[in-house]
Amino acid sequence: MPQEMTALPVSRRALIKSSLAAGAAAALIGAPARGQTNAYHVVVAGGGFAGATAAKYLRLWGAGRIRVTLVDPNPTHYSCIMSNLVLEGKLGLANIGFRLSALGAYGVTYVRDWVAGIDAKARLVRLNAGGWTPYDRLVMTGGISFKPVAGLDPKVTPHAWIAGSQTTLLKSQIDAMPKNGVFVMTVPPAPYRCPPGPYERACAVAAILKARGGTPKVIVLDANPAIQAAATTFGKAFSQLYAGIIDYRPNARLLSVDAATKTVRTSIGNFVGDVLNIIPPHRASTLVRGAGLVPAGSDFAPVDPLSYESTLPGFSGVHIIGDSQATKQPKSGHMANAQAKICADAIIRLLNGGTVADAARIASIATNSACFSPITLTEASWLTANYQYDPTTKAMTLAPGSLAESGGWSTGSYSKMQKWSKQLWSDTFQ
Repeated sequence: MPQEMTALPVSRRALIKSSLAAGAAAALIGAPARGQTNAYHVVVAGGGFAGATAAKYLRLWGAGRIRVTLVDPNPTHYSCIMSNLVLEGKLGLANIGFRLSALGAYGVTYVRDWVAGIDAKARLVRLNAGGWTPYDRLVMTGGISFKPVAGLDPKVTPHAWIAGSQTTLLKSQIDAMPKNGVFVMTVPPAPYRCPPGPYERACAVAAILKARGGTPKVIVLDANPAIQAAATTFGKAFSQLYAGIIDYRPNARLLSVDAATKTVRTSIGNFVGDVLNIIPPHRASTLVRGAGLVPAGSDFAPVDPLSYESTLPGFSGVHIIGDSQATKQPKSGHMANAQAKICADAIIRLLNGGTVADAARIASIATNSACFSPITLTEASWLTANYQYDPTTKAMTLAPGSLAESGGWSTGSYSKMQKWSKQLWSDTFQ
């Protein structure tokens, strides 16, 4: 999937700004006193963009006083960012895979396990194999999970919205499509992971099929009333560049799937394809929901964006970052990286007996979501937005005039996309 502007200016500045702002925390906590090395223990559950960044920067900024344990059952995290290039054959799965043990270079302890329960009052986390472990602060991530869809079997009709085996399965199905084949994909209702991602997926598949010749079709069944991100860019790509190939249908709520007949049933009718790419409605990760951090009737976890600490009673000291949290910020790898730094800064301040709500810090709380999307096999577009903390509403809001898109695509943006992804990967996992 995607994820600056014409010369990486906004995303790069945002990363630097967040690093400098949170860097103050490293100075605030001070040098470790005699006998106080690793005086605090933070457990980070989930090793994606959010969890890996938080673990890394807690160590970088913690002045040697914070022991960090990163828990994830998967030793390698596969990046959704750039995973559509795997479908195109431009990258292999290994190119977007990152070993979590590499964070050991910063002093992070990686444990291959998963969280089976937490006791927030006693500040204990129970690992499936490792038993109960005490913590001073707990960071929960885990990305997203999916709501059930009648008849859906991801082993047959992949979502490829969590990169890895799903990506390679979808690639194999696309590779086997006939020249005049039909690819049917669904777009879940917002909010979902990576707002421009489904439309980028449609362009990536259309580019693959167009290059083969014939008269292929890509039917996009969008549960939303309109394109959710970079509408000008994708609207132009759908109606001009891929006219006659991409068939975009809004207000198409997914009802069920029949894998045997390769039929997708929606609120606007039934659709049959050679390949079905079903992206179900989203909700917080199984990890976060299982811990009781999502209230009844909600899909995501409420947090205080000054610290990303849960606002639910009984969960003091538990922080949720990335796709599972319920702020209005986009769910993306770039945004997860930014949130993780704000969270790390807050944890360090709180462990040092400080506050996260002083006027200077409140004024500095800002995040950026920058995305690149490959539109053709050699060209890309961009989308960017800035968010800032509003002390009146106590929420993150879109900064006036900050939402921008390229409105087109170019080889220059494609080159910058590659540089941007490498920079983000390095800042997160390496």
